[in-house]
Amino acid sequence: MCGIAGILGRENDEPVHDGELRQMLAMIRHRGPDQFGIYCDGRAGLGSARLSIIDINNGQQPIANEDNTLWIVFNGEIFNYVELRPELEARGHQFSTQTDTEVILHLYEELGPDCVRRLNGQFAFAIWDSRNQSLFLARDRLGVRPLFYTQADGRLLFGSEIKALLSVSRVPAAIDPVALSQVFTFWSPLSPRTIFRDIIELPPGNYLIARNHALTVHQYWELDFPGAGDAVPNGAGARALEDLVEEFRALLVDAVRIRLRADVPVGAYLSGGLDSSTIASIIRSCATSRLDTFSIAFDDSAFDERSFQQEMARHLGTEHQVLRATHADIGRVFPDVIWHTETPIMRTSPAPMFLLSKLARDRGYKVVLTGEGADEFLAGYDIFKEARIRRFWAREPESTRRPRLFQRLYRDIPGFANGNGAFISAFFKENLSETGAPWYSHFIRWKNNRRTCRFFSAETAREISVRTPDYLDQVAVPSRFPTWGPLEQAQYLEIKIFLSEYLLSSQGDRVSMAHSVEGRYPFLDIRVVDFCNRLPANLKLRGLTEKFLLKQCARRWLPDSISQRPKRPYRAPIHKSFFHDSTPDYVQELCSHQGVRDAGLFEPAAVSQLVRRAAGGAPIGETDDMALAGIISSQLLHSQFVKSFRRLPPLNGNDNLKICGPISTHGNS
Repeated sequence: MCGIAGILGRENDEPVHDGELRQMLAMIRHRGPDQFGIYCDGRAGLGSARLSIIDINNGQQPIANEDNTLWIVFNGEIFNYVELRPELEARGHQFSTQTDTEVILHLYEELGPDCVRRLNGQFAFAIWDSRNQSLFLARDRLGVRPLFYTQADGRLLFGSEIKALLSVSRVPAAIDPVALSQVFTFWSPLSPRTIFRDIIELPPGNYLIARNHALTVHQYWELDFPGAGDAVPNGAGARALEDLVEEFRALLVDAVRIRLRADVPVGAYLSGGLDSSTIASIIRSCATSRLDTFSIAFDDSAFDERSFQQEMARHLGTEHQVLRATHADIGRVFPDVIWHTETPIMRTSPAPMFLLSKLARDRGYKVVLTGEGADEFLAGYDIFKEARIRRFWAREPESTRRPRLFQRLYRDIPGFANGNGAFISAFFKENLSETGAPWYSHFIRWKNNRRTCRFFSAETAREISVRTPDYLDQVAVPSRFPTWGPLEQAQYLEIKIFLSEYLLSSQGDRVSMAHSVEGRYPFLDIRVVDFCNRLPANLKLRGLTEKFLLKQCARRWLPDSISQRPKRPYRAPIHKSFFHDSTPDYVQELCSHQGVRDAGLFEPAAVSQLVRRAAGGAPIGETDDMALAGIISSQLLHSQFVKSFRRLPPLNGNDNLKICGPISTHGNS
């Protein structure tokens, strides 16, 4: 795991300086504080900040091929590198390290861009080919590892984090109102857009080739499901179901096994739910060494799951570490969280994860396994049940009994489960009959989120309206989308937007790598993903029972109280984290009338009214809670990146830095 950065200049233009790369790497040194490396030949420069996990002593990047014509910097892990290496050696490739990084490089020599199709892992990497003067950038299928790029003065700049690009003086920072509206609607900008104008995300499952002053982006993988009736047999018979359970169990065990490949200790996050408990149990069965597990406890009982965490830790006999997150803790670290997420967020949930990664690192861990992905690929969320109930209700839209099923959902939202039946019916009935619309499953969520946009300033709202179509038209779906079943359509939207753009980023990579901790996700193994996508809907969501197949599979490892426990989404308190006995100074400053007016993103009077309600202890609904998180995080983003961006001192001679390549010109931008 590392951070990468680089610059591709124009032919016969000012040469690329290693000073620029030193500055870029300084901004992402938290991603890889162990070693630093730079390749620079005047036309191109590559930089690496390395978190050493495999071949600790010999794996420093950049790494070259045998004749030094190809150079690579790599962020991530290739979990099947052990199996790929003998194939490459048999074809005559010579290795100088034991790393997975070098496997990618030689695989690229063999296959060119198609090398990415052979990789089972989480990755973002860059390869410079000095022979044909081309740069190859690639990102993993689901976007576990980030990669951004921009063009300035004819140069291409790329990096693991946006702050590396902004550290180059010729790259300005300006918030894109369209992306801001997408965050407030979908919880993230829609790839390839980012919150900053003219800074682009390389989308998951894509690669980029830069050559001869031209950039081309190619999609090499797309999420797909069988057409109606083409899934694997639906498991109606007991034997068929048993076979699928065993196949799934074997795949999951192997996905965990290869993610234990490391030359450093590996721990696990343990939420107390089905997914993380399953992963921790498999680790316990695969490894005989000590296992440390890490979990979050909240003082607020509405969010706390420590009893289940402790039960599972006792069951496994792990060395269990608990991070206690108070309201004050969440508010205190929130500015640091936004510095690392580099985007506004509509929840405070990344803040406790930020603190948890610090606890893991303080205990000596660089690698943790977690349960992300199970809810998306095995239909664990209430939104899938919501869509199923709405379709069921749409068959008899005048029914008064069918809407009562909604009371079984969203038990984590205060007052909803036992709320007013007429209100719940009215809430979910809008566009009820439009079951053929591609956005049907997510319409209620997105429309509800859109209510937060009422806080935008007139200028922000005007620019959004001028530059964008209706928000539903912004969501692109593939040509095969209409051939999938309703559950698969809902899964596609949840995976492409929520998982890839929010969960794996703001709540995943960005807050774990803030403390140099690598997360690994067995449920996102490409073999597991392909298996789950071939399953019929009723083996994922059976009636209103989520993750049916996983629950059958996990019975071997877990107590019934965990394996059959209903899904409880991970959440963290919002308004109480900002407004309490010791409200942070930054909240008062950025949410003041003057602070809001200076940033220009929101309407000061509307924000002031919301702040007064939150500070005064008035009831705050779910939507206004999200609006508060979105406003504060947007104000922080503007303050940290637009108003006064803080460049860190560039790497110097005291850093563990290796310089490669025919550097003849030194200087700073």
